[in-house]
Amino acid sequence: MLIGEVARRSGVSARMLRHYESLGLVRPSGRTGSGYREYSGQDIQRIFHVESLKSLGLSLREIGRALDDPRFTPASLVGDLVRRTRERIAAENELLTRLRRIDASEPAVWEDVLQVVALLRALESTSAGARQRAALSSAHEGAAPVEALVEAVLNETDPNVAGALRWALARLGEDGTALLAQGLGSPEAAVRERAAQTLVEMPGAEAAAQLHDALAHRDAVVRGYAAVALGTRGVADAVPELIDMIVEGRNDTDAADALSVLASDAEAADLIAGRLVDRLAHDTAQAPARGRLTQALAGIPGARASGALVQLSYDGDRAVALTAAYLLQLRDAR
Repeated sequence: MLIGEVARRSGVSARMLRHYESLGLVRPSGRTGSGYREYSGQDIQRIFHVESLKSLGLSLREIGRALDDPRFTPASLVGDLVRRTRERIAAENELLTRLRRIDASEPAVWEDVLQVVALLRALESTSAGARQRAALSSAHEGAAPVEALVEAVLNETDPNVAGALRWALARLGEDGTALLAQGLGSPEAAVRERAAQTLVEMPGAEAAAQLHDALAHRDAVVRGYAAVALGTRGVADAVPELIDMIVEGRNDTDAADALSVLASDAEAADLIAGRLVDRLAHDTAQAPARGRLTQALAGIPGARASGALVQLSYDGDRAVALTAAYLLQLRDAR
């Protein structure tokens, strides 16, 4: 079969067939009396082999080795192709993410595009100072891709940079709230904590709703951030978790402060004092927990809390009794 007919039937151009021949990939088995290339059935089969391996991403040099070198094993070749393909896909996904973030900023002129590109690069810098400056400038310049800021804050380990990123997100309003809420479901505890810490500083009803849902989160750290934030905002549903925090010694000082905020009226103060007293009665075997619960009563106004402290001043646990007596003196001095 002559080269023109081979090209027509195989879909490989005559020019490419000549290129394959120059590389030694596919050599026609014979020549006609006029000197034209003549391909045998075996030659045509090799052409299809070359094209098949080419479709997998192999270079022409690798194809030559695969077809001619018996030591060139398929397993090692395919494994290398898998690795290279994954790297290429990762690079393409990274590019797609960058382009999507630029598109989300709705650039009007090329200067806007360059500004966003510079910001994204700065957020990925190995320098904490550069990342912090990028975070602080993003809120002022008004072109910050919210998705990029959320990703940055969820992965930031430097406390100063993380603080700047939280501030920038809060300045941008509620746009990042839903993305931060997704971070609460991360398999990494550190990411969940950063998401909760950032949600606490986000404005608006949506952030408050996400924090309310987080009161039932499986992660105690996430529940703690939500409870303290909601307690200081006067949300009574946070009371059970705040008391659990005091019993367990998880950020108990902030939890007690939040309870004192919630006890701003007589009815709430009486309810909270009652719950603290109930826990004191049921946690008798845990002396440190009883001591923390006693201290928490100090921030609760009203007769019920005072009465509980009077009873505790005669408690069998000397540390609890002394703490209660001291707290009563402070209340009397007010």
